Amino acid sequence: MRSLPILMKISPLLGLLLALPALAQAQEKSPVVLAIQVDKPLHSVSPMLYGLMTEEINFSYDGGLYPEMVKNRTLRDRNWNQQDWLVIQNAAAGAKFEKDKTTGPSAALHDSIKLTVTSASPSEPAGLRNMGYWGYPLRPDMTYTASLYAKADASGMGPLSVSLINNKTGRSVAHAEIPSIGSDWKQYTVTLHTEKIAPSEENHLELTLSKPGTLWMNLVSVFPPTYKGRVNGNRIDLMEKLAGMHPAFLRFPGGNYLEGDHIDERYEWKKTIGPLVDRPTHPSPWNYHSSDGLGLLEFLEWCEDLHMQNVLAVYAGYSMKQEHVEPGKDLEPYVQDALDEIEYATGSTDTKWGAERARDGHPAPFKLAYVEIGNEDWFDQSKSYDGRFAQFHDAIKKKYPDQKLIATAPVTSRKPDVLDDHFYLSSENYFDDVHHYDKFDRNGPRIFMGEYATMEGSPTGDFGAALGDAAWLTGVERNSDVVVMSSYAPLLVNIHNGGMQWHPDLIGYDGLTSYGSPSYYVLSLFADKVGDAVPDSTMTGAGPRVAYSVTHQDATGKVFVKVVNGVPTAQELEIDLSGVSGIVGPAKLTRLHALSPADTNTILDPKHIVPVESTLPVMGTKLKHIIPGYSFELIELDTKK
Repeated sequence: MRSLPILMKISPLLGLLLALPALAQAQEKSPVVLAIQVDKPLHSVSPMLYGLMTEEINFSYDGGLYPEMVKNRTLRDRNWNQQDWLVIQNAAAGAKFEKDKTTGPSAALHDSIKLTVTSASPSEPAGLRNMGYWGYPLRPDMTYTASLYAKADASGMGPLSVSLINNKTGRSVAHAEIPSIGSDWKQYTVTLHTEKIAPSEENHLELTLSKPGTLWMNLVSVFPPTYKGRVNGNRIDLMEKLAGMHPAFLRFPGGNYLEGDHIDERYEWKKTIGPLVDRPTHPSPWNYHSSDGLGLLEFLEWCEDLHMQNVLAVYAGYSMKQEHVEPGKDLEPYVQDALDEIEYATGSTDTKWGAERARDGHPAPFKLAYVEIGNEDWFDQSKSYDGRFAQFHDAIKKKYPDQKLIATAPVTSRKPDVLDDHFYLSSENYFDDVHHYDKFDRNGPRIFMGEYATMEGSPTGDFGAALGDAAWLTGVERNSDVVVMSSYAPLLVNIHNGGMQWHPDLIGYDGLTSYGSPSYYVLSLFADKVGDAVPDSTMTGAGPRVAYSVTHQDATGKVFVKVVNGVPTAQELEIDLSGVSGIVGPAKLTRLHALSPADTNTILDPKHIVPVESTLPVMGTKLKHIIPGYSFELIELDTKK
């Protein structure tokens, strides 16, 4: 059995004592009765119901999940010579630097920082410093890998000192030297090891020379240890948070990030594979530059590491500033690019792009559960998506007849396998619309709820948002024959000043720590405890802000009941099971509760609202208990036939 990311336990006696005030309150109201016919399944539950959606927003990749510590490592950000890279002078003011557009380490990175040192000595070095993404988060007794591409004006120039410096003391906390740098472009790598320091983000990088000379540099990098030790891998604590959500799939690379503001700023996957030095980078639509260190192969390996299905979104000829490509001949190169992308992911090594993937270090092919054609194409005012989708559909199905396809707007030219549906609403709206999918056409396309969130709280959602999300997901789970996948968005947010472009978000972090919002725990519980069928059930006596779902796991006999109480007053709940001979008690109760919908978790109080586990007594096939106000509950019942 999978465990929750954070779980507190209380005894039944303590649970009863805590519930006494709520009991007195609830006795003034008629009980809510939930009748469940366990032996009458209505439909199966999609095995891919709960997953992740990701894109580069809120510094989700650079400065977040992709843990590169050097900001603007390839000089592509507009402020490269104002904030990211600064000169280190000595008493003689012996250094200056500029961007040199005439030389670089590759065709993709064809320019560089030119550092000219006119006066320097071992006691008075000169060079550059980089302040990182809100500092360099360093921990004690840890080894970091530093590298850069460099060349000098004379062969054998050096040494180049590479140091991590504490901002407050000015002292080095980790140091290494590159003894000599040649006159041709080459990559140099050193390791930096910290000793007994306090964990802190208040550090920076210094690159200094102790004698005069001219040095060119690009792709300067400092990397911490990564999840599962992957080279160019992901940040450990954030990957552990994501694993704690028990995701079945990952939708990548986005989102608006897929489209870009303009066609020439779209996500061009062929420019995100291979060695980092061959990746030219590109602007993101959220007003900062993407390093593309987290490229197509890294997305696929991310899925591999967390055992998720791949849901690949391909660019479909529309960008956010209302630029589009007309169906027909003009669209053909983009369709071919999508076919190449699918081949890169799924092709054997005897195909052109499968062989390229093997050269990039992953000979084994991946499987794509779905390919999504575009993103939010309902915004395209040209109304060209129907024709564009048809062209992609026909080409992909011709080469990959079994590949399932997702449309991002309603189409009539072809029948998609799945239609992407996005919702950003208030908690009140979600409670009012929990029956949204109840009457959907069961013969139409299945639904991928690719983005949703209750729009309350900042930078991450508050408890009212968690209640709204939970209520909405009960309707999704009850209709999981129609809704085959769902994913919250945005997933990640850097809580530093200037790190957020959208709120609320699911997981917040700074350089050293991270935390889950209350909705994070709601989603974790929904995904971790879900059966394979939805039994027939009815709820009577409930008010408009009480929502529920029930699933049954046939192999184990477990019944999972999820109930949301969105008002401050407690409610008595009676659960009556039929179609089983009894319940093996006691029942397991997991509760998420707050006294106010405005309450929440923060980076300074990350475990303020977390699931609390207790037990409930049962009598035959029935149980009764009190649901406090402002609560989400998961009740796990072991039944016998």
